[in-house]
Amino acid sequence: MTKLLLVLSIFFFSTYITFSQDTSLISSRLYQSPIFKDHIFGFSLYDMDQHQFLLGTNEDKYFTPASNTKIFTLFTALKNLEDSIPALHYIEKGDSLLFWGTGDPTFLHPKLDTRKVYNFLAETDKKLFYVGDLTADEPFYRMGWAMEDYDEYYQPEITAFPIYGNVATFRSVGHKLRVSPARFQVDIASDGVATDRFWIRRDWNDNTFLINNTNIPNSYITQKPFKYSDKLFVQLLQDTLHKQVNFISYPKPIKVDTLYSAVTRDVLREMMLTSDNFLAEQLMMVVALNRYHAFLTARLRKDMATFYPAYLMDKIDLYDGSGLSPYNKVTPRALVDLLLMIAREVNDVDELHYLFAAGGLEGTLRNTYQLDGGMPFVWAKTGTLKGVYCQSGYIQARSGRNLAFSFLHNNFIGSPMPVRQEVSRIITFIRKNF
Repeated sequence: MTKLLLVLSIFFFSTYITFSQDTSLISSRLYQSPIFKDHIFGFSLYDMDQHQFLLGTNEDKYFTPASNTKIFTLFTALKNLEDSIPALHYIEKGDSLLFWGTGDPTFLHPKLDTRKVYNFLAETDKKLFYVGDLTADEPFYRMGWAMEDYDEYYQPEITAFPIYGNVATFRSVGHKLRVSPARFQVDIASDGVATDRFWIRRDWNDNTFLINNTNIPNSYITQKPFKYSDKLFVQLLQDTLHKQVNFISYPKPIKVDTLYSAVTRDVLREMMLTSDNFLAEQLMMVVALNRYHAFLTARLRKDMATFYPAYLMDKIDLYDGSGLSPYNKVTPRALVDLLLMIAREVNDVDELHYLFAAGGLEGTLRNTYQLDGGMPFVWAKTGTLKGVYCQSGYIQARSGRNLAFSFLHNNFIGSPMPVRQEVSRIITFIRKNF
């Protein structure tokens, strides 16, 4: 018995020494980094095999997470959505089909549309009636969003029934500018100003798209969010279906039929890999409707915030689902706790990695890491705002150890590239030396 205790003591002591040496090497790199010395950063590292935190630096301090917020949206969707996204609710009354939006972002989306909704509406012989259903207190923007970014591709309006991703796509065809949906072609106007670079700007109040008096570059393509309204949605839908669609007000019955569209995991993967703000916010709309039968995303965030304390060491404070709001505040330790919850929820390594960008291969991490032996070793979500760079996810060390980490950086000046490169250097060091 004494010999067994001695062996166990030696094992645990040697394990502690190894962990201590490993983490001290990481700590020295964190504190000696010339890149990190001029701003605030937090780091948390967890051993998923030994079930223990290995290292924490400001791990309990609060940071703006930027698009690391989407990890919370990912978990919320995994907990609340079925295998496919509910695309629309509908009822049939005599010769009429009444339908409501569910917040589904995939209808006529350039990457995610399944044509299921289009075919359903196009092939019915019933009269179509779209019923507006957006909850009165649900704004098209979230708290803290920059109003100056209203015509940037990454900030489309949030709506009950998105169409074309709620953006207009402009591209050069020959020497002319063409837009999809074609409905917006008549809304293009020139401001007569000549500059060195061609640009398109949308008016704040309506869908007038101004272009300057400069030659359109070859292979030019850009997207601009359009100003959404139920009237515009019906017009776009009629143009697409080539049939009459009517807009009405009608109380939604408790019992409705549901049409499903895209596979949920594929939509989540697109949201995570490309850091798509529109998909994140619309998925929160879908979840809220599923839970409350109304688009109450503020209530959803509040309810999830009360759910998390049972599983996270630290409280969280979220104001959107995408991370565009600088009001969001989380700790590195809470993000690691969340990553562990997601790993348990998915319970399959390949499926887990499918939902996060693989460093050196895809998404926002394509150019951040080098493959090691031809294989990726980090699967993570990035987040970037002005003065913010964050990265949280999973590492597979050469030793085979599986780690979860969160690395949050706030309040630096200038480009995020030096911070991103330094984060990559340290994560790569962990890969090689743990």
